[in-house]
Order: sequence, then C-alpha cells, then structure tokens
Amino acid sequence: MLETPQPGLTNQSDNTPLPQLRRELRSWTRDLAVALGLALVIIIFLYQPVKVEGTSMAPLLSDQERIFINKFVYRFEPIERGDVVVFWYPLDRSKSFIKRVVGLPGEMVEIRAGRLYVNGVELAEPYVPASYLDASKYPPTLIGQDEYFVMGDHRDSSNDSRVFNAVPRQFIYGKAVFAYWPVDHFGSLTSTSTVNAASK
Repeated sequence: MLETPQPGLTNQSDNTPLPQLRRELRSWTRDLAVALGLALVIIIFLYQPVKVEGTSMAPLLSDQERIFINKFVYRFEPIERGDVVVFWYPLDRSKSFIKRVVGLPGEMVEIRAGRLYVNGVELAEPYVPASYLDASKYPPTLIGQDEYFVMGDHRDSSNDSRVFNAVPRQFIYGKAVFAYWPVDHFGSLTSTSTVNAASK
C-alpha cells in the first residue's frame, strides 16, 4: 500500500541525496585544500622553480628553460662531482648561477688546453660535447676546505670558477633535479640525462 504525501510535507527520501552530495563536496574541497597546501609547502620549502638564463649549461639546459631545484638535498647528502648546483654568484650575491661541480674540497685542479685535470689525472667529462670545449688554461690550484670548483658544460661561453675561483659551500643553496619547460626537455636531470644531452 502506497502512502500519499500530505500537502505541505515533502517525502524525506527526496531530500536524502542532497545532504549526501553536500557532504561529498565538502570532503572533496577539504582534500583538495590539503593537497594544495602540501604541494605549496613542498614547493616553498623543498623545491623551487627557477628560470635558466644563458647558454653556459648547454646542451643539458637551454636559455629560458624552467627547472626545479631541490633546496634541502644537501642537508642530508654531500655535494658530489657532477652535480648541477645553483649558488649565489661570489662576486655579486644578488645574482644566482647554475654550474656543474667538477672539483671537490682538498683536490688540485688544473686546465690544460681546455682539458680538466684533477689531482694530475684528466677528468672524463662525457657531458661536454667536443665542440663545446675551448683552449683555456688554469694553473694548478688547491681547492680549499668547504669549497667547490664549478664549470659550465658549454666551456667557451661560461663564466665559472676559472674566473671567480672556487665557490664556498655556504653559497650553494640547491641542486637542479627536474626540467619542466619546454616540454621536450621534460624530465629528471640525472647524470644519465646529462650524458644523453651531450650525445645529441
């Protein structure tokens, strides 16, 4: 037997979906806000988007390319040879540079006819295309403790430690980890990707 709704009263079952939909919308909104908040915290405190200016790190990075740098990685692991780092320019701390670490604290570096030698042994640099080498010279120099010798991969267009000497550790504030623009460069900036870039 069916009940006939009385005038002025609504069927309770008709209202059931609306409160449920509101609850789901509130839940989705809350989850979205939490996700956005976490993403913002990660970007602000862990990763920072930066724009590359210049061609000193070609072919790995091109002018105006957008990348993410990890600002916390060196709190938990040491700076290693081959890392692409971002640091305050020693001659003008209002500017940031991006270069590759090629010499570590306590090592002797020297450049002969564009070839890099570390502790008297030529360093293999597969990330530098032969056409990007130059004929520069740099006298044997001992890197100080807590200092790093950095160079651009595009040697003949790079202002690097050959000009401003080794970079103090406290000036280095991030490691390049991921490229996101342009889309054809999208991907992780690992040691493998740097070699692949040089071979293109």
